[in-house]
Amino acid sequence: MYSVFIDGKEGTTGLQIYERLGKRSDLRLITLSEELRKDAASRKECINSADIVFLCLPDAAAREAVTLAESGRVRIIDASTAHRTSPDWAYGFPELSEAHREKIVSSKRVAVPGCHASGFISLVYPLIAGGLVSPDYPFVCHSVTGYSGGGKKMIAQYESEPRDTRLDSPRQYALGLSHKHLPEMTAVCGLSHKPIFNPIVADYYSGMCVTVPLYTDLMTKKMSVEQIKTYFAEYYARRNFIKVIEKETLDGGFLSANDLCGTNRMEIYVDGNDEQILLASRFDNLGKGASGAAVQCMNLMLGLDETTSLTE
Repeated sequence: MYSVFIDGKEGTTGLQIYERLGKRSDLRLITLSEELRKDAASRKECINSADIVFLCLPDAAAREAVTLAESGRVRIIDASTAHRTSPDWAYGFPELSEAHREKIVSSKRVAVPGCHASGFISLVYPLIAGGLVSPDYPFVCHSVTGYSGGGKKMIAQYESEPRDTRLDSPRQYALGLSHKHLPEMTAVCGLSHKPIFNPIVADYYSGMCVTVPLYTDLMTKKMSVEQIKTYFAEYYARRNFIKVIEKETLDGGFLSANDLCGTNRMEIYVDGNDEQILLASRFDNLGKGASGAAVQCMNLMLGLDETTSLTE
């Protein structure tokens, strides 16, 4: 039986991980009482007595937690942005390549991708890897997310009564074009410069749809909609959680962002015309975009079936 400690279990991601692991018979969950959860000595003891440690903390606290790990056997899965671009950490997106998967399996340090970044990278990494576009392509990305991605404070804001009527409308944010997921979006895909990224939060709890448009004339390899769809289908073939979907499966031609809530699935959609291509990735920002991805990485690190306790 493996011992698991979730440092930061009280946050949205930590609670979701706890729920996914709570019913498993192959794991022993180490917990701290409310009065000790911020006590450094108690946290250190829990970290060093665990086989797997999940860090669901702000960046500075996550970096501090890593320094508390004394044992070389302790494996750490960090859900913060602190280590996502570090070459010493595996990037927790096993579907990107066999090299990514193998590094996760063998690593003692894994960084879980950001939710927006997961959608962007699922679309752009295969394009770069296959030489369909060059690393200096001027990428633009739009992403619509439910308010749970903003954490407890935003959840309380949206679910309070009465509330500001402006919350009824989708709201653009990170208007200075410096969102915290941009470094990993740029680095993991090997881009020459960061994309223009426009995130939008809307009045629903969870679910995300990330879109990336392409000009076919600017692609290194000019391909039709059907050719690109086939390329993505082949790229993610035999992957448990990522599938290409057809237009016929959409609800009246609308691509909604909350269809995959409660799952670890990710769906890729390709559409457009001869001049412009639309790529979209939709998933649960709390699932494949956060806690589900973390549990998937843990399963791989422990040599288990990656789908264990995850809903496909």
